[in-house]
Amino acid sequence: MDGIHNHADPQYWAKLQLVADTLKGIQGPIVVVSHVDPDGDAIGSSLGLARALKALGKQVTWIAKVPRYLSFLVREGEASPPIEHLPEGTTLVVVDAAEPSRVEGAPVEGFVINLDHHGTNPRFGNLAVVDPSKAATCQIVKELIDLLGVPWTPELATVVLTGLITDTGNFRFSNTTPELLCTAADLIAHGVPYAELTDRLQWRPPEYFISLAKVLSTIQFHFGGLVVTAHMPPGDYEDDSDDYVGQIRYAEGSQLAVFLRQRGEDVKVSLRSRGGVSAQAIAVKLGGGGHVPAAGATLRGMTLEQAYPKVLAAVEEELRRSGYLEPARAAKAADGR
Repeated sequence: MDGIHNHADPQYWAKLQLVADTLKGIQGPIVVVSHVDPDGDAIGSSLGLARALKALGKQVTWIAKVPRYLSFLVREGEASPPIEHLPEGTTLVVVDAAEPSRVEGAPVEGFVINLDHHGTNPRFGNLAVVDPSKAATCQIVKELIDLLGVPWTPELATVVLTGLITDTGNFRFSNTTPELLCTAADLIAHGVPYAELTDRLQWRPPEYFISLAKVLSTIQFHFGGLVVTAHMPPGDYEDDSDDYVGQIRYAEGSQLAVFLRQRGEDVKVSLRSRGGVSAQAIAVKLGGGGHVPAAGATLRGMTLEQAYPKVLAAVEEELRRSGYLEPARAAKAADGR
């Protein structure tokens, strides 16, 4: 890894070293949180950092709502419930949250350290290390733990590797870089049961597959097959349902997959793109954010029926920008709506 580090941005390493020095010097309580609807990177990066700080003897509280499919990573009693106010003198470490409104578990107040890889992150907090070139926030956390000097154990390496696996689609997505593979190799060398971990991350309860059949029955193709959409029937299985956008993204010929689900009075939209189409640009138009190939948004106060036209209008605009639609073709190609 040394050769890769030598070519890295020196400002990044200076900021990360400052975060490491700050964390090592903290005597009071530390609260570690991530974003709403946490995925593998959110759980892996926040739990990994919390465990590393505890290994340094720090007073750490890790707050997370752990998805069922990731619960095998967490020790009993390790996750704490949300809090409305931070104890006086608390340092809040926010991991993998693109903006303050996405933070779950604690108010964004006091001394805040912000670690993230989302390009839309406004660099909030007193100390912020945000690097969109990283495939996962777990990459940043791995390098931070190295700087903290915490000894790696199989249990610690496993949760951090989880974020690398999930945010790269098992190392299949375009964000899989030589640097990331070197980081993964380092973690595996610390005793991670790799085959067992990758298998376990694919486990889902029976309800998931029953709902998958219903989701697949809602599939529609738009813009001549460039876009595939599906939604979760209201009131159906909820946990881990973001997986479904990953299922439909492999429709041949599609450049964008869109998955919608009703959550109370709102509609959550998940987007996955390829071929120069920016899921991020679409999500931003809808009030959300994320990465170019993977992003999302929440449409407040809408039903699925109201959300579809709004989403497809934003999709059409992005397809035009990326050169997939000529203005004369757009109306005809959108007839699939």
